[in-house]
Amino acid sequence: MRIGAHVRQDSDPIGFGEKLGAEVIQMFVVDPQSWDKPQPHPLAEQIKASPIELVVHSSYQINVASTNNRLRMPSRQAVALQAQAAADLGAFGLVVHGGHVRSDAEIEAGITNWGKLFERQQDKGGFAVPILIENTAGGNHAMARYFDSIAKLWDVVGEYDAGFCLDTCHAWAGGEELVGVVDRIKAITGRIDLVHLNSSRDEFNSGADRHANFAEGTIDPQLLAEVCRTAGAPVILETPAEGVAEDLAYLREHLG
Repeated sequence: MRIGAHVRQDSDPIGFGEKLGAEVIQMFVVDPQSWDKPQPHPLAEQIKASPIELVVHSSYQINVASTNNRLRMPSRQAVALQAQAAADLGAFGLVVHGGHVRSDAEIEAGITNWGKLFERQQDKGGFAVPILIENTAGGNHAMARYFDSIAKLWDVVGEYDAGFCLDTCHAWAGGEELVGVVDRIKAITGRIDLVHLNSSRDEFNSGADRHANFAEGTIDPQLLAEVCRTAGAPVILETPAEGVAEDLAYLREHLG
C-alpha cells in the first residue's frame, strides 16, 4: 500500500515526503493558477533517484473539454508540456480535472474534445506520462462529476488508455455514494490509477470542492479507509496541511 500526500513545499518535495514517511507524493510543476510553462526543477535528479514515487497534478485552469478555442487550445498545450515535465521528474502520471462546458447542449462536444486531446497527441507519439482524469465535485455541465457522465466520457477516451484518479471528496460532494465506489467506478473505467483520499467540509451532494481532515470532515473516516484498502492504487491525501500527518497515521493504523 503506497500512501502519501500532496507536497506543500515544492522547493524540497522529497524532504517533505521523507518527513511524512510517505511512499508517494504529489506536486505541481507550475504555479497551479497560471499558464506558465514548466521549468527544470533544481532537485530533479534527487527526485528521480528517491524511492518515494511521484505523481504530478496539472494546473487548475486547464479545461480541455471547453468549446472556447481560447481556453481549449492552451489547455491542450499545457497538458502536453506538464506531462513532459512530469516525465522529466520520473512521475508515473499527470492528474487532469475533467473540466466542463457552458451548457448541457455542449456536453457531447466536450466529450469529443477530450477524445481529440488524445487523438492529436497520439499523432505526436503520445503523452510523456499517462493522463489520469480526475472526477470533479461541482459544475452543472461537468464532464466528470456524475458517474454516468464519466461512462460517456470513457466511451471516447478509454481506447486511448486514459487513466483515472478517484477523489473521494469530489465524489461525495458531487452526489455519488462512497459505499461500493471502487467497484462502481472500475465497472465504468476498468481501472483506478490513483486515489485522492480526502474528507469533505460540506455535506453530501453539496457540489462544493472543499477538502477536510478526517477528524473534521463529513465523511466517515472508516469509509475512507475502506476506499483506500480496496482501490488497489497509490493514495494521495490533499487534506489541510495542519492535519495531514494525523490523517496518514489514522490510515496506517486502520490498514494494518
